Amino acid sequence: MDIDLKGKGALVTGGSLGIGKATAAYLAQHGASVAIVARDPKRLEDAARELQRNSGGKVVPLPGDTSKPEDIARVIAEANKQLGKIDILINNAGSSPAGRIQDISDQTWAYSFNLKFMGYVRCARAVLPPMRQRKWGRIVNIIGRGGHYPTAGYVTGAFNAALRHFTQALGEEAGPDNVTVNGINPGATDTPRLRTLQTQMAKFRGISAAEIAAEEIKRIPLGKVGTAEDIAAMALFLCSEHAGFISGTLINIDGASTKMP
Repeated sequence: MDIDLKGKGALVTGGSLGIGKATAAYLAQHGASVAIVARDPKRLEDAARELQRNSGGKVVPLPGDTSKPEDIARVIAEANKQLGKIDILINNAGSSPAGRIQDISDQTWAYSFNLKFMGYVRCARAVLPPMRQRKWGRIVNIIGRGGHYPTAGYVTGAFNAALRHFTQALGEEAGPDNVTVNGINPGATDTPRLRTLQTQMAKFRGISAAEIAAEEIKRIPLGKVGTAEDIAAMALFLCSEHAGFISGTLINIDGASTKMP
């Protein structure tokens, strides 16, 4: 199956590591001009150079914190300037910490809300009007299983539930203008984010991170965690013409460990 994204501009938040970086790589390899956003300027610059070298395409680093509305406005403006337009948005920046209710302060709740939920909302709201005018656009929200698989110790997964709702509602709203909006819910995926969560959970459960990791693998019928490329491949497909009739859909990529839609 050929995927040709030549002439498309793509913005990937959280693009310097893990799923975001892998998705940016696939988009660039298939012809898109890509802007990647992250908070660490040095790591972002290094990632952009690597992605551009490996793909031969255009990859632009745009430092920014998507928990801040002013950073989002600046990044969107710069991406439009550098790429010409934004046809594809991959909302990936932001993760909420593990913890039980007594572990999460109001300040942490507020920051997670602004990063993981409102960051996605604000980026989508900013790129959507031009997509609608051009009658073509792709928005892919990397969400996570916490929204439909609630667990003690990850109460901030409530923001994932909100993003599921937002994704499906926006898919309905944007559909008449040929803009698709979909969500991907990764299961355990071998990224720095997973190792951070394992460390956090190990701390409040009083066991080692290695034991947490072993428990996770036992819950996955395929017997392994996923890779960033597993998630990126689906994101790439959803951005292609082959996925033009898929919208408002939430896709679990988790080795058959989730039984609910």
